[in-house]
Amino acid sequence: MEEHKPRTPILLLDVDGVLNPYPTTPAGFSEYEFFPEDDEPVRLCADHAGWLRELAGAFEIAWASSWGGAANEFISATFDLPAFPIVALPPVPFEPREKVPAVAAFAGSRPAAWVDDILGDEAWAWAAARPEPTLLVEVQPAIGLGREHVDRLLIWAHGLSRTTG
Repeated sequence: MEEHKPRTPILLLDVDGVLNPYPTTPAGFSEYEFFPEDDEPVRLCADHAGWLRELAGAFEIAWASSWGGAANEFISATFDLPAFPIVALPPVPFEPREKVPAVAAFAGSRPAAWVDDILGDEAWAWAAARPEPTLLVEVQPAIGLGREHVDRLLIWAHGLSRTTG
């Protein structure tokens, strides 16, 4: 008899407002001039590197950010992380609701968690309508990703493996 192995859930991760808080630099974050043409620096917290490694043990992480390939070029490189797949989003600028079709297509029929600072009604409706387990985690953009968010994601992912394994 073949043992059923659960599929690894996907973690769809935004950058701005999640790993890069705004409009100010919170304690524990450092500023980077990745985009000199922008008026705002990129703000990153070294703690996120370890947290993303933890999350990568429970999820397949994908960038769901307008940063596109720059997320790997700058964030993955700064944190010494592997390159993550990239959700193909509409051209910038776009409305938050316009992320939903791209996220839905990328997630397919896999369990999915989505971390973003702007999850509109369309995202919540998509999550509620999915037959697959789906977790949305909304982050305050001025604070960014916190340990409580990471713990919530890990508990959710481990719960999936217990119920489907």
